[in-house]
Amino acid sequence: MALGWIELGDLSEIEARYRQVYGDDVSQSLVTRDVNSLWAFRHEVSRGDVVIARRGTKRIIGIGTVVGYPFYDEEKGRERVAHLTENCYSRFIPVEWEEKDIEFERIVFSFYTIYEIPEEKYHDLTLKSAEEVLEEIEQSATFELEKHLKHFIVKNFDQIFQGRLELYRDGGGIGRQYPIIGKNGKEIGYIDILAREPSTNSYVIIELKKGRESDRVVGQVLRYMGWIAENLCQAREQVKGLIICKEGDERLDYALKLVEGMIEVKRYRVDFELID
Repeated sequence: MALGWIELGDLSEIEARYRQVYGDDVSQSLVTRDVNSLWAFRHEVSRGDVVIARRGTKRIIGIGTVVGYPFYDEEKGRERVAHLTENCYSRFIPVEWEEKDIEFERIVFSFYTIYEIPEEKYHDLTLKSAEEVLEEIEQSATFELEKHLKHFIVKNFDQIFQGRLELYRDGGGIGRQYPIIGKNGKEIGYIDILAREPSTNSYVIIELKKGRESDRVVGQVLRYMGWIAENLCQAREQVKGLIICKEGDERLDYALKLVEGMIEVKRYRVDFELID
């Protein structure tokens, strides 16, 4: 496993060195992101850790185990790119790799260089491919709507929202399980479904309640709204929230009293019928 930023040389007083090399015009958010990636690579990755190699935001190409300690070798980095470019990767961590090829229909990774994901998310990504999961859903004898509601909504999005909302698209992928990455480079959550409302020039965060406590789901939606406002919104763009649940919940209604107009609630009904 290797990392770039060769211009910084060996790591020492990293943020000051970053500013010195790349200039003071670089935004603080970009500095923070890159510096945290470098710090995580050097100080937080340990022997025995499991790492995922991705290509883009929707494909896994390898899974490995860290077997050594970080080191810096400029010449080895140049050899790695056959001396064809100055943009070489001279920071290394020894990893034993197992080749994997798992491709997803939706975005599952951030563009951050290196960040930590929860163990549960790791198992979700690596135990089954997206195609296998979708096949299980389609072949299941029982229509478990609560469990697979996100898939159902995305698949029938235009019919459900009748043109009011559009699925957010980023680099060819759709906004299902959209990753939210904090300023420290670590994953802080996934938006169930990220959409756009063209009529109001707004982003819409769609979260499924799925039996979670009302306070928790409202807090989660507000957190995601704050992140979208800071990281995706341009001038005159807004952010809204939409919570989808099966039944009425008085606690949820009270939790939303002071954010009326920002977050709305929709309830769904399932019609199931057997025919000859």
